[in-house]
Amino acid sequence: MLLGEFRHSLDAKGRIFLPARWRDELAEGVVVTKGLEGCLYVLPKEKFAAMSGNLEKLPLEHKANRDYGRLFFSGASEEAVDKQGRMNIPGSLREYASLSKEVVVVGVSGRGEIWDKQKWQQYQQAVEGDYASIAEQLDL
Repeated sequence: MLLGEFRHSLDAKGRIFLPARWRDELAEGVVVTKGLEGCLYVLPKEKFAAMSGNLEKLPLEHKANRDYGRLFFSGASEEAVDKQGRMNIPGSLREYASLSKEVVVVGVSGRGEIWDKQKWQQYQQAVEGDYASIAEQLDL
């Protein structure tokens, strides 16, 4: 399970360190792709395969299914985690997420997310005040 919030910096080659707590789960490699709200998703390969299977079951006759699939898969990149725990983020994905030098890596159970630090702070400020009402909507 991927949990927590970690602040990291992109190096000159576009790599970040993944949290040490996550490395065992991600040791077999990851898939990085376009996430929602302007972040990137970091998915263990088996989680990406499961999501892929779900997307492939959706009827192609619906434009939203085609549009989402195109963006999700065309932005996807298989990446290895090196012995030091670093992972490359392709330039097109860094551009999509507007990543600057400072990034925040967030664990969201089965996936990680990579955010530009400023975008993450803006997102948190916009959503945190609604935390209780969001929970009510989810009927937790």
